[in-house]
Amino acid sequence: MKKLTLILGISLAVFLSGLQFESYAQTKKVNPELDSLAKPYHPEADAQKDIDSLVVLAKKENKNIIIQAGGNWCIWCLRFNNFIHQNKTIDELLNQNFVYYHLNFSPENKNEAVFNKYAPGKGNEYGYPFFIVMDSNEKVLTTRESGNLEAGKGYDETKVLDFFKEWLPKK
Repeated sequence: MKKLTLILGISLAVFLSGLQFESYAQTKKVNPELDSLAKPYHPEADAQKDIDSLVVLAKKENKNIIIQAGGNWCIWCLRFNNFIHQNKTIDELLNQNFVYYHLNFSPENKNEAVFNKYAPGKGNEYGYPFFIVMDSNEKVLTTRESGNLEAGKGYDETKVLDFFKEWLPKK
């Protein structure tokens, strides 16, 4: 009887500690910065259809295309998006010379066909975010990682401007 009580007691303790661990594991980690930033990536989007439309628009407006690959889960992706839109100089340069797209990569939609078409293997090589620059004929001009554009927990204005200026459309 003592053995049975001991076995039941240990089993109950293991079971309860497992429940406590499972409850802890399911608790969402709070990241106030991540929660506060705009979420420009859309897992539900048909990325190729969106890019096809951007190519038409880029041709019409004589602009190049910048695709920022990443996801709403990626703090550096969201920081970059926030940075380029809050910096008036960069925002104006982008609006005048580029059409901009956020290409989603997430468990819900990895957009494998699109990544394989425009930047095969670059997500593994670069990490996120990374950039794909195309001309209005859908020709990939370059791909670029973002790490060397960083400064502290943000981005360096001069480096970002230099990157975008390097790929201005020929007018």
